[in-house]
Amino acid sequence: MKDLEGKTAVVTGAGSGIGRATALALAEGGARVAVTDVAEDRAGAVAREIQVAGGEGSHFRLDVTDRAEAETIARAVVRTWGRLDVWVNNAGVSTMRPFLELTEDDWRTNMDVNAKGTFLCSQAAARQMVGQAPDRTSGLRGRIIHIASMAGKRGNAPYLAHYVASKFAVVGLTQAMAGELAAHGITVNAVCPGYVRTSMQEREVVWEATLRGMSPEQVRQLYEKDTPLGRLETPEDVAGVVRFLAGPTAAFITGESIQVNGGAWMD
Repeated sequence: MKDLEGKTAVVTGAGSGIGRATALALAEGGARVAVTDVAEDRAGAVAREIQVAGGEGSHFRLDVTDRAEAETIARAVVRTWGRLDVWVNNAGVSTMRPFLELTEDDWRTNMDVNAKGTFLCSQAAARQMVGQAPDRTSGLRGRIIHIASMAGKRGNAPYLAHYVASKFAVVGLTQAMAGELAAHGITVNAVCPGYVRTSMQEREVVWEATLRGMSPEQVRQLYEKDTPLGRLETPEDVAGVVRFLAGPTAAFITGESIQVNGGAWMD
């Protein structure tokens, strides 16, 4: 079903994992997708996947902590495709360290990418959206979707205090933005994944195994045990919810941070 036919979207951190799955899902829905990543070669590979499947995709290098780059890409999308309907803030980083051993660099890196990057990209997207005509079907000028985390709702995540703080910031920003941007016809929502099987998780599993004195497989088993649905989450589990929030049936949803974690955390 081409529920996003004629729409244009930008996905950050889309060279792999959740971002890649999201870019492909939006393209499958008919959207024209700008794939962005700090690693331009990975972004280009995903854009080619979209093109090979018959969709319309382009790619850009984007460091989400760079305001000028975010603004340049937002303007380029509007210049090329006429408007900007959906912006997905997916780019994120993580490190692991016991709280008493956290360094300022740990804190700064997580906050810069996860929180500041979301802020800068959202501002760049919203500034383009407010100036365009409302969509004739939904009446909206745009949709901004953040990839937050279960850690943005559940603080008891070992060795991730700085990451937790950055994702709580994203959840709060979601509500604040939704309140202000509603008057402009822009919805703002977040998706909060749980234990997603990605390259980021593979790194975290090794780190956590070392910190706990366990094997990586034992850590994965802990994640599965903590998830009532009994399996690790896939990037596609997340991408499907992002596509829903970008689509016609979610036009009256704003300010929400939706849990997509197989029941690992419920609120």
